[in-house]
Amino acid sequence: MTAVDQNTRRRRGTGLIALDAAAACDGYTLYAPLTGGGQVLLVDLHGRVAHRWQLPHRPGRHARILPNGNLAYNATLPGQDALFPMWHKYRGGLMQEIAPDGTVLREFTDPLQHHDAHHYGDGRILYTALEPLTGERAQAVRGGVPGSAPAGGTVFADTVREVDADGRPLWSWRAADHLDRDAYALHPDYSREHWPLINSVLPLADGNVLASLRSASAVIVVSRATGEVLWRTEPGLVSQQHHPTELPNGNILIFDNGVFRPGHDVPYSRVIEVDRASGKVVWEYHDPAREAFFAPFMGSAQRLPNGNTLITDSPAGRLFEVTAAGLLCWEYVVPEFGSYREPEVGALFPTQNNAVFRAYRYTAAELPWLKRQA
Repeated sequence: MTAVDQNTRRRRGTGLIALDAAAACDGYTLYAPLTGGGQVLLVDLHGRVAHRWQLPHRPGRHARILPNGNLAYNATLPGQDALFPMWHKYRGGLMQEIAPDGTVLREFTDPLQHHDAHHYGDGRILYTALEPLTGERAQAVRGGVPGSAPAGGTVFADTVREVDADGRPLWSWRAADHLDRDAYALHPDYSREHWPLINSVLPLADGNVLASLRSASAVIVVSRATGEVLWRTEPGLVSQQHHPTELPNGNILIFDNGVFRPGHDVPYSRVIEVDRASGKVVWEYHDPAREAFFAPFMGSAQRLPNGNTLITDSPAGRLFEVTAAGLLCWEYVVPEFGSYREPEVGALFPTQNNAVFRAYRYTAAELPWLKRQA
């Protein structure tokens, strides 16, 4: 035993770290600690818990408030085997809509779902899942560490699926059918277990689908009509990115993790706004000391109504808000620490952590039930 807490993140302080109330966007921030045992929390600008859900299953990544005020929760389906070592880290499988009082209103299961599930609010869900590729189809996947595929040489490839409120299929897309193997090869340092690792999927205003391909370092727009790739970020623009979202002006906001960033010997993370027409970065945030903000995995960014940007430094459990000029005006460190229960994940991440996949900010007007509850 020691008098000093050996957990570096916890030792540096948790809860509210900084607040410029005049500059911050007022509202409540939602987050679901990945090791919090099923907690989902809403905190105000002062870091006070305004509402808490205690759910029976830990998050299969994140939670989000729907336009109707209910909680969309992507949970980890219990009793599943590990398809490969990292599977338990980011799998989900149980997609639920939950009332503020914790009542489950509807749910849909798919044991192969992972990372992201976008709940429309009317029961439809657009989500990412896996399919196994074997034999020549697996061998056709380019890149990765030779010989690193799971037993039998299987490579799990991504699919995107959409179901209606009754779970009936509405639309699907398969990476193996539509992606050029050379143009979307696995990074050479990645295991040949999951290709191309879609960590985010979102419907666009025009009906097409925005997706983030982490292990190929590409953000793409998929045609809902044909399945073809209509747009992609230029190679080298992003590195192992997460959570692209469409802004009202049509630009794309991206959390650019910066792992294996070409031409940079010191890794750093940034948030960028990309003009779709030109493909160029038109806004960027990185820490003034670039190396001080580096999230090697996970991460998200949300453009707020006042023009600020809420950023989730996921591995550190650090949520912070910056102005359009790049000035930090709010910072909160998640105080809920815990361990992963699955031994495969616990071996990879042995210390207690406070990681979150994404955080979202909501105005009081978007949470009318919170006022009634108070």
